[in-house]
Amino acid sequence: MPDSDDFLVSARPDLAATRQNWLTALGSERRLAPLTLEAYERDTRQWFQFLTGHLGAPPGLDEISNLRPADLRAFLAHRRNNGAGARSLGRGLAGIRSFLRFLEKRGMANAAGAAALRAPKQPKSLPRPLTAADAKKVVSPGVQLAEESWIAARNSAVLTLLYGCGLRISEALGLAGDELVSADQSVLRVTGKGGKARLVPVLDIALDAVADYRRRCPYDLCAGKPLFRGQRGGALQPAIIQREMRKLRSALNLPDDATPHALRHSFATHLLGRGGDLRMIQELLGHASLSTTQIYTGVDTDRLLDIYDAAHPRA
Repeated sequence: MPDSDDFLVSARPDLAATRQNWLTALGSERRLAPLTLEAYERDTRQWFQFLTGHLGAPPGLDEISNLRPADLRAFLAHRRNNGAGARSLGRGLAGIRSFLRFLEKRGMANAAGAAALRAPKQPKSLPRPLTAADAKKVVSPGVQLAEESWIAARNSAVLTLLYGCGLRISEALGLAGDELVSADQSVLRVTGKGGKARLVPVLDIALDAVADYRRRCPYDLCAGKPLFRGQRGGALQPAIIQREMRKLRSALNLPDDATPHALRHSFATHLLGRGGDLRMIQELLGHASLSTTQIYTGVDTDRLLDIYDAAHPRA
């Protein structure tokens, strides 16, 4: 971590020295990542530079201890006017709060004002959907990289349920051993967030993938026990599927945001792109609010208006 002397920090010596002690403590005691430390250094440096103009002189510990929430809001407004986005503003406020808590523990300042300040609302970000061709590759049994055939079949079955049924990874791994047994099964009852149950259609390809896994799995897949097992027979953990997806990303040259959750996102997006109704997709995903589905599937205003025009009797 570079010393504060390496930068033009607009602060009096007492504040500059204390800031450097804080940065050193973050690196050595809390072991923050180097990039996070660099960001906190930059954010607090910009804060001091703003306060120099805002207060008319470089700030010291006395000035920091007497700051009001309005002074912090003025800094955030200044950053926003200079083009900083919500994420940058939120990280900057987090760094200032950390520094003020550091001072508060040493009796040098009061951090209550910064703690009470509301952070900028962060934009919701979701993984981009895979193309239909890439999604088909990911769920194909032939591309699975596990050496044991039953594990390769297991991974294919889990990923097929994520893409073919739009399940969350926790929902797929929460299935019991007596589920998806019949080759004639057309729907699956899923318990999602908040214990809310829903019915989702099951594609033949998903039934075939689970059946192939059942034939190969060396463990007894019975009622009351998990359907998907780890290598030693325990319940399969999400981290295992996430790790396998990372391997597939490398093998298939997929983007970094091709995650298990991106398959659920792809399920919704591909349905919508082929004319699926937004309300139907909401039910399939188990969303309580239609607005959540709208954000999740990347629907824009024009698409919503098209659905409205097509569905409303007076449109």
